[in-house]
Amino acid sequence: MKQRKHLLLLTMLLFALLVVAACGSNTDAEQADELESEDGMITYESETGPIEVPANPQRVVALGFTGNILALDVNVVGVDTWSKNNPNYEQLLQDVTEVSEENLEQIMELDPDLIIAYSTVQNAEQLQEIAPTVLYTYNNLDYLEQHVEIGKLLNKEEEAQAWVDDFKARAEQAGEEIKEKIGEDATVSVIETFEDQLYVFGNNWGRGTEILYQTMDLAMPERVEEMALADGYYALSFEALPEFAGDYIILSKNDEADNSFQETNTYQSIPAVQNGQVFEANAKEFYFNDPLSLELQLEFFKEHFLSE
Repeated sequence: MKQRKHLLLLTMLLFALLVVAACGSNTDAEQADELESEDGMITYESETGPIEVPANPQRVVALGFTGNILALDVNVVGVDTWSKNNPNYEQLLQDVTEVSEENLEQIMELDPDLIIAYSTVQNAEQLQEIAPTVLYTYNNLDYLEQHVEIGKLLNKEEEAQAWVDDFKARAEQAGEEIKEKIGEDATVSVIETFEDQLYVFGNNWGRGTEILYQTMDLAMPERVEEMALADGYYALSFEALPEFAGDYIILSKNDEADNSFQETNTYQSIPAVQNGQVFEANAKEFYFNDPLSLELQLEFFKEHFLSE
């Protein structure tokens, strides 16, 4: 009887030791997998299918979405011309090389471990040979979803989502304050000068349009809705500007462009101009809809709409 008890106790002890050993082995394996993920590659589900990318990229070439990458504190070694010329990015890009999708050798010399670009980029296949290249179609996702998606790619989804939640709440609150001041029915137009052409924008083409129309739910003039909402923008003549002018105008202004229309009687007769309700912004800072640009735009709108 005693022998049976001893055998039973021994069996139970051995079983317990095996369970502990197995758990330890599983933990070690999980830790090894995590380490491998941090130091190695992961599979990212891109628009074009699964692609192997660095789990924690260290040398990113941005041919688009530069502000999203910078906002997530990921090292950028090369950027496109539009980003390099953006005054809002200037300090962050002081030591970053300006590159072109056409100059593959220059990009190769930067030894990137990840390339991020618009789906319209040239030489996409050749870029893929240099480093894993992830392409995004502009406006395939809304402006806040896009940031979270880039956060997934860069292994910083939580940080991206936290910023989106905070920004959306702040922008909505500011929108309520603005509507309370200017009236629920007041209309806002976003106009830009580029070279010798004027453009008016819909609700998803940067220049602060996403904040104004999507998040703040401010009204756009009927003519803008008719002509610019579908494509995102619409080119118009200087003479037609009064048709598209809202009660308030955001003028995204390029100093290098032909801005002589502002001296014409047609422009001077627009009610928003006469009422001092045209707010001029630096177009080069206002192009994009990434977190760095959106923060600047939100402060701009709060300052101009809510100032006494």
